[in-house]
Amino acid sequence: MKVTKSYLVSAALLISTTMAGVPAIAQETSRVDVLHWWTSGGEAAALNVLKENLKAQGVGWQDVPVAGGGGEQAMTVLRARVTSGDPPTASQMLGFDVQDWAAQGVLTDLNALAAKENWDKNIPVALQQFSKYKGTWVAAPVNLHSTNWIWINKKVFDDLGLKAPQTWDELIAALDKVKASGKTALAHGGQPWQDATIFDSAVMATGGPEFYKKALIDLDPAALGSDTMKKVFERMTKLRSYVDSNFSGRDWNLASAMVIRGDAAVQIMGDWAKGEFLGAGKKPGTDFLCTRFPGTQGTVMFNTDQFAMFKVGANRQAAQQKMAAAIEDPAFQSSFNVVKGSAPARTDVSDAAFDDCGKKAIADVKEAEAKGTLLGSLAHGHAARAAVKNAMYDVITGEFNGDYTPDQAVKELVSAVASAKQ
Repeated sequence: MKVTKSYLVSAALLISTTMAGVPAIAQETSRVDVLHWWTSGGEAAALNVLKENLKAQGVGWQDVPVAGGGGEQAMTVLRARVTSGDPPTASQMLGFDVQDWAAQGVLTDLNALAAKENWDKNIPVALQQFSKYKGTWVAAPVNLHSTNWIWINKKVFDDLGLKAPQTWDELIAALDKVKASGKTALAHGGQPWQDATIFDSAVMATGGPEFYKKALIDLDPAALGSDTMKKVFERMTKLRSYVDSNFSGRDWNLASAMVIRGDAAVQIMGDWAKGEFLGAGKKPGTDFLCTRFPGTQGTVMFNTDQFAMFKVGANRQAAQQKMAAAIEDPAFQSSFNVVKGSAPARTDVSDAAFDDCGKKAIADVKEAEAKGTLLGSLAHGHAARAAVKNAMYDVITGEFNGDYTPDQAVKELVSAVASAKQ
């Protein structure tokens, strides 16, 4: 990670804005200093579960929130803090970011704690590849989110005589009927990561798990340039026809709110969206429906929020160990993920406290792990590294907004990935 002077100046400005009024706590031993981007209503409520858990153990919490769903701005703040010799106790991270930070030698060894609490046995191997670096645990996974969900306003569907679609054709027929009624059929936020979230499901539904793996994880040029990929882009174009004219730049939780209010019928979004529905007092099965994106049943494209643990002074290590242990405690994994909308990161957590959507999520993860169809999400940094992901974002968003035809998009995708891999 080469850091330029101008980059540090920019990061310093972000820190001064983000941490205004935050007292220095480097010498405090009973607090954890946590950098994260969970700032929406449902996310903040879920994070509060961890704060309260640690509070009960006598560990205080210094919040360092950096708004922005993808975490890019948070990584800018983090890089400047680490460079200046003031790393946080822990930072929220996604995917390959954990590996990149571990390669810099700034993350701490959690192997002893992991062995004591059976992390190897109870955390899926697909998640472990992001939590470990060269066999050493350096991060604690908080959850297992999956991206291939659709969220439905039940009343809108009931009024139109619709049921949750199970196939692509059923999905299109339902969206057509909603659009004809005058409502927005598909609530969407026009941001690259949100476009790519739809793309995850379109790839899986169109080509199946083997194609998904070849195209988005192995980055096979033949798969990327195939007729199957052209069909994926054709389906993206079709879905684009159901969004409203004001979608560009909309935050994901505002798109969720459209469905919650009944202004729109469907949102294609990861299971963190459920936290927004629950926060609005809505109940699954009564007010909203959750179902896998049609054609992706039996598969789970995942991302996992991790808290990477940084090397800190001896006086801060006890609180850090308590935080890591608290994250993987099965009781916490249950209570946190009930609120967050995700599945637990551990497979030994009971589903008793979860609603119907949560029970389905847990069962789906176990099925996918057994079948080898628990696969990292491209959109959320668990299929390809950042350079490739961002290059693909450009093509996906360009095609979704009409800058490319499906034929052109396929060619651009092959070229973009090849360039990004160099």
